[in-house]
Amino acid sequence: MKILVINCGSSSLKYQLINMENEECLALGLVERIGIEGSKLTQKANGEKYIIEEPMKDHTDAIRLVLGALVDGTHGVIKELSEIGAVGHRIVHGGEKYAESVLVTDEVMKNLEECSKLAPLHNPANIIGINACKALMPNTPMVTVFDTAFHQTMPEVAYIYPLPYELYTEHSVRKYGFHGTSHKYVSAKAAEMMGKDIKDLKLITCHLGNGASITAIQNGKSVETSMGFTPLEGIAMGTRCGSIDPAILTYVMKELDLTIDEANDLMNKKSGVLGISGVSSDFRDIETAAWEEGNHRAQLALDIFSYKVKKFIGSYAAVMGGVDAIIFTAGLGENSPETREDVCNGLEFLGAVLDKSKNKVRGKAVELNTEDSKTKIFVIPTNEELVIARDTEALVK
Repeated sequence: MKILVINCGSSSLKYQLINMENEECLALGLVERIGIEGSKLTQKANGEKYIIEEPMKDHTDAIRLVLGALVDGTHGVIKELSEIGAVGHRIVHGGEKYAESVLVTDEVMKNLEECSKLAPLHNPANIIGINACKALMPNTPMVTVFDTAFHQTMPEVAYIYPLPYELYTEHSVRKYGFHGTSHKYVSAKAAEMMGKDIKDLKLITCHLGNGASITAIQNGKSVETSMGFTPLEGIAMGTRCGSIDPAILTYVMKELDLTIDEANDLMNKKSGVLGISGVSSDFRDIETAAWEEGNHRAQLALDIFSYKVKKFIGSYAAVMGGVDAIIFTAGLGENSPETREDVCNGLEFLGAVLDKSKNKVRGKAVELNTEDSKTKIFVIPTNEELVIARDTEALVK
């Protein structure tokens, strides 16, 4: 079976077509600037890059172009759309209703609409993507795979906030967690590399990129994670502040006369390593400024990021009563040996000792610890699309 995986953003769309017989990616692509001047599709397949530049007023136009690219006589990878057995859609927020992936039904679509208020930047775009696919592929099964589902195993002590309890029961205010498909994939891969049953392990997965989250996984289940009610909580990120004293928000709003939307924009788009460094939200730019130009604020941003990650690792080891392996993944986790070294420096008390020579690696699944390290350290490239495809195939079959 061939599975099409769709990941819709507000003005972008990522996709992969995966042959589930051997889990080979037949084609992958990115559609940018949907509804904006200069929109284009870039597809990689058969060792070549195929680019289409034409106006796309909405996600329906974008998905029409995606399907056209996949069946294109010169650049495509399938002859007709009937070869696509199902479509798996990444959904950011499933609320408390969904602890696992589900087939798309009218009831599911209604529930996704209700969850949109919990993820106003993401869920509406995800819903548009589903509706666009349904319109163009009415007889093809659709599956929703939720970022939040993996974290539904957290205990109450982890997901209930110390606020009036009615905010949870009446307004769904609780910790949800995100990047679930990534944490699920790399934790399973780590157990495989260790030759052990994941149900016997205590793992800490570090999804480090422009958006970043840490998760404690005990016996194969998420028991704690750094992102919360929204993806704003947790460690400092590219443009997001992460966890701060909440009184700062009311103070700054009053001092700077900010509206709610302006304050939200400040925390989500102007903070994190961008706000600290004043250079960029791209860690590569910050590293250049820090190491080649001696920029103090850039170095401080890198130091704060690693410090926050280390704090979460230590606290999650306490939550689980130990840790068997620490896993780094996502753009920064996979490709920055310097970040991994900074985070691991000082974790020897947990039995985690990094081998600096092994750490000189990017984008490969490798064990990074010394031979005598009691705690394993891994870098494992994530593959969220494959998780979505696997769930989709299982439900359709």
